[in-house]
Amino acid sequence: MAGNEIIIKIPESQTEMTPIIQRCLMSVREELRDNPYIIEAIKVLQVGGYRSSIGSFWNAVVDDLRNKIMFRSVNLFNKSIDTGRKIETYEDFQNFVNDDQLIEGAYKIGVIGWEASKVLRHAKETRHIFSGHPKSSDPSIIKVLSMMDDCVKYVLNAEYPAQIIDVNDYVSNLSDTNFDRNIVAIESALGDLPEVYKNELANRLYTSYIHPQSTSTLRSNIEFVSPILWGVLPKPIRIQVARRVDQEIQKAQSDVTQAAFTFIGMVKSQGYLSVVARRYQITPLVQALTIAFDDFPRENDAVKNLVPYASLIPEDLLSEYVTGLTKTYVGRMGSSARWTRTDFFADSAAVYISDMFKLFDDHAASYFVEVVKRNDLLKRRIEAPAKLRRLRVLANIVYEKISNTFPDRGFLELLCAEDREGEFFAMLRKTP
Repeated sequence: MAGNEIIIKIPESQTEMTPIIQRCLMSVREELRDNPYIIEAIKVLQVGGYRSSIGSFWNAVVDDLRNKIMFRSVNLFNKSIDTGRKIETYEDFQNFVNDDQLIEGAYKIGVIGWEASKVLRHAKETRHIFSGHPKSSDPSIIKVLSMMDDCVKYVLNAEYPAQIIDVNDYVSNLSDTNFDRNIVAIESALGDLPEVYKNELANRLYTSYIHPQSTSTLRSNIEFVSPILWGVLPKPIRIQVARRVDQEIQKAQSDVTQAAFTFIGMVKSQGYLSVVARRYQITPLVQALTIAFDDFPRENDAVKNLVPYASLIPEDLLSEYVTGLTKTYVGRMGSSARWTRTDFFADSAAVYISDMFKLFDDHAASYFVEVVKRNDLLKRRIEAPAKLRRLRVLANIVYEKISNTFPDRGFLELLCAEDREGEFFAMLRKTP
């Protein structure tokens, strides 16, 4: 070896392999070309010491993996692999971490990928057989080259991984008014986290956000960071955090409970709430819509508050929910000293309601048909053409959502048909 140039001398019987071996070894990262293990592997390779060459080259892989793990996060390695004691130094890796644990830990914390972990286990077995057992058959130059090529590709030519943030430090920094809200920096810090750290950070953010003593600065920064983290969270972690809301409900501290729901809404995980949590949150919202009837400002607020839960309405609230939305959308006829219009309804709520109806299935559609057929107040109001037209808008949305086997399909067809109003009202009058 001269400088950083690796010189290969192969026995005459194997000289045709020289270019291939030269290319393989020159593929290692430049800073590793004077690695003593690699130099030793080259020396013994030149004199046909294939067993020793395999052993030395594997030692270079182990050395590189240890250094990469220490650079990325020894703390995370300790959380990911149970070695029976805390690993802190390079010597601890030498004394207490076997090769299988090293490969598994490197994979779990993101130093190597899944494919690399599988290939390296095979390379480890190659070393175990041919370097660790002298009575095994002699390895060929092809076997040596294959093992070296795998090690170079997946470890010795692979750059160092990104360092992992310390969760404690990161959460602490969120309390600082100087926290950097650079989206690229946050995505870089959070997106590369292994699952175990994502789990820990997600739960820490939730806990900090709902804590009564949390500052407005901390909450504000959590509101900025959490949606970015949730974008890369595995589904099981999202579910686990959402289900923690049930614990707050049981503690009966309303401020903390509402903060928990606010957090879940902020990261758009309402769909992972338990039935108990949904009922707890949605029941007062549906009741507020019912109470707000014909009070347009309050109807606007009530409908807006229900939007995040439009696809999550519990069965026992569905009838009241559909009734409230339908009556709010239709509105009432009237007069005003300020306006020339006679067709009144909650304008802001109406925009949301049409989209909320697009989430209906057959079950919700059956409640819509029921309210049209049975609600006397609604039946009186749709006698006005303007109100019938508004009801027809909803009916058309529902008609597009129902299945071919929906039992009241004919009723909806009559309601939707402008040229069959007489038939529709005749059927409505016959409805008991």
